[in-house]
Amino acid sequence: MIKIGVIQQPPVYLNLEKSMERAVALVEEAAHEGSRMVVFPEAWFPGYPTFVWRLLPGAGMGTTDDLFARLQANSIDLSRGQMSPLQEAAREHGVVVVAGYQEVDGTVSGSTLFNACITIDADGRIVNNHRKLMPTNPERMVWGFGDGSGLNVVDTAVGRVGALLCWENYMPLARFSLYAQDIDIYVAPTWDSGATWLATMQHIAREGGCWVIGCATALEMSDIPPDIPHFDELFAGGEKWINPGDAVVYKPFGGVHAGPMHEQKGILYTDIAPEDARASRRKFDVSGHYARPDVFSLSVNRNRQSPIRFVTEQDDAQGA
Repeated sequence: MIKIGVIQQPPVYLNLEKSMERAVALVEEAAHEGSRMVVFPEAWFPGYPTFVWRLLPGAGMGTTDDLFARLQANSIDLSRGQMSPLQEAAREHGVVVVAGYQEVDGTVSGSTLFNACITIDADGRIVNNHRKLMPTNPERMVWGFGDGSGLNVVDTAVGRVGALLCWENYMPLARFSLYAQDIDIYVAPTWDSGATWLATMQHIAREGGCWVIGCATALEMSDIPPDIPHFDELFAGGEKWINPGDAVVYKPFGGVHAGPMHEQKGILYTDIAPEDARASRRKFDVSGHYARPDVFSLSVNRNRQSPIRFVTEQDDAQGA
């Protein structure tokens, strides 16, 4: 058995430096409680851009531009080592960390943002980085499209771990691509919550025969700093909870195991046995004895997509 900690605390909204400090402290807290795996929600660094769902019809382009600029300035560039504090925390405390964050790729444009999910092993190594394949509806105003290079289930100190972000979990082929890689723990960082989302987590646990961790950021209106651009325009509704969280863990082949943690801030702790996933698939193995490859097949393009390829004269001479 291993203990996991599912984070249901907000970041310091749109402030990467302070959010990273909070994340390191949360990893330390969870580790001291015995956790060997810590999971953060979708876009936790530096906070899910909930404002894209609040923009009024006809809102000027400048409103989105101002908010995007703040978001971009507080996103993470892996090529600059900006995830290293979290990697060091994972290594120091010997925990696996799965975290949703907003990524800016400094190796290509240095401007487009991606909704990404990183998996850090207990030795601090990045073992997978997945970018959300399809941003949902107004999310496309701030995030680019990911590719298949991160559709991986990877060996970690707690078992084989894979992740899809939010409504990617409604994509049957994306789910199947993880099921077909001998998955133990399926992580679904999200912004969604409520009965429909919880039913989806339950379905995935039964369909995939795996542990399923769902988590969204528990965010109150008081967590939004009033100095963000267009605060009065976007956050004047007066509601207390922007997102209730609903952190939850389902056991292989279905059945709630822990949670949901509703309208609370904290860490959801529970013990799981990763090896139970494989045994549960005796009855229904969607990528094994139930697959029928003579009728159905799936091809996944794992190549990292890039808009440019640089060729030198030496490469040209060698036939590159």
